[in-house]
Amino acid sequence: MKKLTVFAALLTTLVLPGIGLTKSVGGVALQDSLPAKGISMALSGAGIRSKYFIKLYVGSLYSAASPISADAVLNGDRPSAIRLNIISDKITSDKMIETIEEGFRKSAGADLQKLRPEIDDFMALFKGKIVEGDQFTMVSLPGVGVEAYKNNQLLNTIEGDDFRKALFGIWLGGDPADAKLKSAMLGQ
Repeated sequence: MKKLTVFAALLTTLVLPGIGLTKSVGGVALQDSLPAKGISMALSGAGIRSKYFIKLYVGSLYSAASPISADAVLNGDRPSAIRLNIISDKITSDKMIETIEEGFRKSAGADLQKLRPEIDDFMALFKGKIVEGDQFTMVSLPGVGVEAYKNNQLLNTIEGDDFRKALFGIWLGGDPADAKLKSAMLGQ
């Protein structure tokens, strides 16, 4: 009977959302969900972004969309968030800006110059010193734009759905920065 009680307690901690074990990726403990404008976004998945065999950050996707897909996040009407947890001391402000710019070139394509003012506003998020342990969260609000946070502090709101789609397309678009990370973020 004692073993059954222990098993039931363990099962409860694994099944009930928001209770029990937190998923960990690359040494980063991930929350089960994030709030956005009164709506709970569930953790879809997470993975590690590596470049030249260096683990740079843990990228995680939270979404209120169901079922979850890249199209639902990019074109749907439910909030989503991408969170980047820096896990390398090799990331500098300049390197982060360069990497995000490269992502925008691929994601925005012909709309890059049209979106330049919004992109420049967004890039200010990475102009300060970046250290291992920093956390960047981009909350996608369809019909509004993107709220950009550093270490849980709102730094900017960038308006526009075209910008929002281009930003999230860096990780979830047809030519993502890292295809393995995209799959992991989508929980695949």
